[in-house]
Amino acid sequence: MVCEKCEKKLGKVITPDPWKAGARNTTEGGGRKINENKALTSAKVRYNPMAGNFAPCRICKQKIHQAGSHYCQQCAYKKGICAMCGKKLLDVKNYRQSST
Repeated sequence: MVCEKCEKKLGKVITPDPWKAGARNTTEGGGRKINENKALTSAKVRYNPMAGNFAPCRICKQKIHQAGSHYCQQCAYKKGICAMCGKKLLDVKNYRQSST
């Protein structure tokens, strides 16, 4: 749950050019260099989930994988707050939510 103000801070989804950007057989536009050793250069490009410094949730101390957020999605939904700034979005007084 994210408020309207924080929704602008979220990453934009950009559709890449399907031919040049993703092609592995081209040498221009981020393609493979000539005589490049793929075993040495592939580890730099690959995403490593353990390498990032993920901040913990302020309520349950669970790691948050969304950049700029202070609360995990579960806690934000239970409390009815924005996951990024903590602003109250919903009145959850009459909700019947489990504690787990």
